Amino acid sequence: MKLIIAIIKPFKLDEVREALSSLGVQGMTVTEVKGFGRQKGQTEIYRGAEYTTNMVPKIKVEVVCDDGLASRVVETIQQAAHTGSIGDGKIFTIDVGGAVRIRTGETDDTAL
Repeated sequence: MKLIIAIIKPFKLDEVREALSSLGVQGMTVTEVKGFGRQKGQTEIYRGAEYTTNMVPKIKVEVVCDDGLASRVVETIQQAAHTGSIGDGKIFTIDVGGAVRIRTGETDDTAL
């Protein structure tokens, strides 16, 4: 199993969710996060004053899937979240040692 973590722009969440649903992904965890990468923050204007923020709002999407589906999940997220602009985000893939569905006790792939 693989844990896929994607950091994306907030307005791309619905597109990513719909694309993953059409792929057959049955669940995901979404968290509002802040951070920065190469863009080093952003400049905004609030009440006529310009200020710089060093943390940019992003969305973290986490999906656990079987090994065979992982590369398609990564590709789907990449295509759905792509804008071509700086700050599109990153995707990380991590091996998962095991999973347990709390309600039924099912383990590993059947727990997904």
